[in-house]
Amino acid sequence: MDLRIFTEPQQGATYDTLLTVAKATEDLGFDAFFRSDHYLRMGGGDGLPGPTDAWITLAGLARETKRIRLGTLMTAATFRLPGVLAIQVAQVDQMSGGRVELGLGAGWFEEEHKAYGIPFPKEKFGRLEEQLAIVTGLWATELGKTFDFHGTYYDLTGSPALPKPAQKKIPVLIGGHGATRTPRLAAQYADEFNMPFASVEDSERQFGRVRAAAEEAGRADELTYSNALVACVGKDDQEVARRAAAIGREVAELKANGLAGSPDEVVEKIGRYAEIGSRRIYLQILDLDDLDHLELISSRVQSQLS
Repeated sequence: MDLRIFTEPQQGATYDTLLTVAKATEDLGFDAFFRSDHYLRMGGGDGLPGPTDAWITLAGLARETKRIRLGTLMTAATFRLPGVLAIQVAQVDQMSGGRVELGLGAGWFEEEHKAYGIPFPKEKFGRLEEQLAIVTGLWATELGKTFDFHGTYYDLTGSPALPKPAQKKIPVLIGGHGATRTPRLAAQYADEFNMPFASVEDSERQFGRVRAAAEEAGRADELTYSNALVACVGKDDQEVARRAAAIGREVAELKANGLAGSPDEVVEKIGRYAEIGSRRIYLQILDLDDLDHLELISSRVQSQLS
């Protein structure tokens, strides 16, 4: 079971804070550092000092880290034109020496689009499907050849399909709860399917749908299955309660919906996700100043899983 650190910088974080967490992620032996792609805080608070851009952040981290994988859960298709996104991700992959992964989703948070003047189209899923076709198509085009795409939402003619990533194939992540279109899209384009903030039972149902779609597409053994879950781990009940209070959550709710409690409790719950086929857990870390939290997870949770 891989453990990855997943951050939500729109809640309030500087690049320097993210760099500190990414370096701790690397030093403590976690597999990857991922971040959300949002421009507006969710819930209360002021969100100071303001948002940071996902791919600018990852470009900086690409030069400041050596081992960990870097990526997004999820880049919003509404934020970037697909040709531009393909260039950005390929460049960051080059800058990292081939350590980038692209999580791509349709985009959903209308308020952040209003706040920063970003169009929020009614038909988002169709745009996502075309973006996936374009981004992966540009990367896969042979050197010296050109790429064309004529869709409902995007039109590319004679693209040189450059630059190329450092990796032969950048892993693409698709996720979500949709029962029909999401599994089909994952089966066609994804290297990994991620189920965000879901119970073991709901994850098992959705994994089953994706596996069925992947089998139909002839890709039964090609997808990795993963979960994203909030983490709140403590050496004792008092530490768990303190960490829950710091992120404005209740312990009982966190235990029901995330990975909360003692290291042994968390290991046991991760084991339940492993039993249904999950091979990677993205630990949503909401208090980015609490590096002792990461150290505890590394020494008392990750050590048992490895």
